[in-house]
Amino acid sequence: MTTLDLLIQQTINGLSLGAMYALLALGFTLVYGILELINFSHFNVFMVGSFVAMAVLHAFGIQGQTTVLTGFGLVGVLVATLAVTMLASGLLGVLIERLALRPLRNVTGPAAMITTIGVSYILFNCVLLGLGADAKNFPNPLPQEKYQILGATVRLKELLIWGISLVLMVGLAVFVRKSKLGKAMRATAQDPDAARMMGVEVDRVISTAFFIGSALAGAGGMIFGLYYNFTSFIVGFNAGLRAFTAAVLGGIGNVPGAMLGGVIIGLIESAAGQSELIGAQWADVVVFSILVLVLVFKPAGLLGRLAPNKS
Repeated sequence: MTTLDLLIQQTINGLSLGAMYALLALGFTLVYGILELINFSHFNVFMVGSFVAMAVLHAFGIQGQTTVLTGFGLVGVLVATLAVTMLASGLLGVLIERLALRPLRNVTGPAAMITTIGVSYILFNCVLLGLGADAKNFPNPLPQEKYQILGATVRLKELLIWGISLVLMVGLAVFVRKSKLGKAMRATAQDPDAARMMGVEVDRVISTAFFIGSALAGAGGMIFGLYYNFTSFIVGFNAGLRAFTAAVLGGIGNVPGAMLGGVIIGLIESAAGQSELIGAQWADVVVFSILVLVLVFKPAGLLGRLAPNKS
């Protein structure tokens, strides 16, 4: 494989990782844009979503890598799995907001953020105690089809990941820009008190943001399972930190910024892992060094802007 072929291959891998991180970063961005809250429970909503997707695939009788579907059967199973996973993850996000965060809505300081850390550990330990610490083999019904592009290999599952992620991200962007509820979300993010006086149901808007963000995290969890063919109680931590870095890089609170940041982090991780100079063992150092540098030199991110605190 030539250097150019290797570069193209790592770009393909990086785009797949970036699509997953972008979906997860959007959840951080939606909640922060409205509440100015870093929702650390989002890490493990992603992890729970991967287990929900695995359970749905098992319910369809798909075990390991031995059951391969094609045509409408494959499309039906994937659409149903994605829908159930996003619905379950979204409802989990709404439950977290309603039970753990809404009572702290008017409490100043870091109490709400610390609460999300506690909720994250509750989810983490519930899955650990209930399902065990060993990694689970994630069912993969996809045919092992491969396509050659300029000397690099693109698998069917990578094309599927790109397609799902693109549809969800474009759909979110259109929803936020064009729908009545999306406009209410933008108004609440700008000034919740003024939005309330104009008749916006702020509690409904906040619950919607948690639902959509958590649903996207669930979709990211399903993509993780299909891409890596395993899941575990620990996967939310590593993926969540990278997604948080992506949200900060793009400009936390900025939807296009979260998408851009996710793709950039995916490409950087893929390139760093393949580089002979850096190596896979230093990929984490590179990714989190970017987080530190962004926070120090450009805290608003690439597409964000500094704004006065709404409180």
